[in-house]
Amino acid sequence: MFQVHGAATDRSVLFRKKLTRPQFARFMAEQPPCRVAMEACASAHHWAREMSRHGHEVRLIAPHYVKPFLKRQKNDAAEAIVEAALRPTMRFVEPKSADQQARAVAFRTREQLVKQRTEAVNALRSHLYEFGHVAPEGIGYVPRLAKVVDDPDTGIPELVRDICRMLLAQIAHLTDRINALKARIAALSNEAELPRQLQTMPGVGPITALAVETFAPPMEQFRRGRDFAAWLGLVPRQHSTGGKQRLGKTSKMGQRDIRRLLVIGATAVIRWATRRGAPKGSWLARMLERKPIPVVAVAMANKMARGIWAMLTRDEDYRGPVLIGA
Repeated sequence: MFQVHGAATDRSVLFRKKLTRPQFARFMAEQPPCRVAMEACASAHHWAREMSRHGHEVRLIAPHYVKPFLKRQKNDAAEAIVEAALRPTMRFVEPKSADQQARAVAFRTREQLVKQRTEAVNALRSHLYEFGHVAPEGIGYVPRLAKVVDDPDTGIPELVRDICRMLLAQIAHLTDRINALKARIAALSNEAELPRQLQTMPGVGPITALAVETFAPPMEQFRRGRDFAAWLGLVPRQHSTGGKQRLGKTSKMGQRDIRRLLVIGATAVIRWATRRGAPKGSWLARMLERKPIPVVAVAMANKMARGIWAMLTRDEDYRGPVLIGA
């Protein structure tokens, strides 16, 4: 069901209706072109595309921006959306295209398969641990776990061996599907110009580049790279008062998929730098001397986010920092 609230420019009520999906589609097709505000959700992007075909101007609003305008019950949500949309400083969500949503499905499916494989590996390790075998973590150690299962001298009951073999088969099946989907994502990233451009930055691979293209709005919506980093939740939470700056932990109040991938990519760059040695006098070398690695990883993810904003707004590839001698 759809709760529809119509208002004029002076905020006077024109109509209030409760419509089914077919009724809503017919009703909006009969209306003259107007501004349509909806709460942002998975299906809202589909309806935004449908409303745009009828000449309407669609605005999607995040639910937590609508809640302050809710009067009492859920039935007042449609009116609250109208009130929120009329605010001059309201922030809106950019409607996604069908291709963007399709790439989001591929990304989410890969994440789900990885979680299922991790769960199966952890179950296999716990079964072997019950019989005195301390199994190392990680998908790369699965062949060693298979040798333990097949070894007749380990004292593992046959019932447990059969169950462990089932888990090993499930892990192999999930690994094949993950690899196939990863290859599909890499092909999509190499075909499009924007993901190819993003992959010139160290720490950004095909999956991260595809996530940025899929989940991030157009970079023109952000005034500077710091705003994009704040949108991702890569900035410290502020507890400032009385003119005193008090910064806390990372806020994590943004797009969690891109943020997580940027932190993972930054960690990979830091791991490479600790092995090979960071350039002397560089920002990374100075940070590693003063801060622990997890803190440096988040700080570097913030720099990567600002670099992504600069690359996309200027339409250029990544350029590494130039070290200037004394």
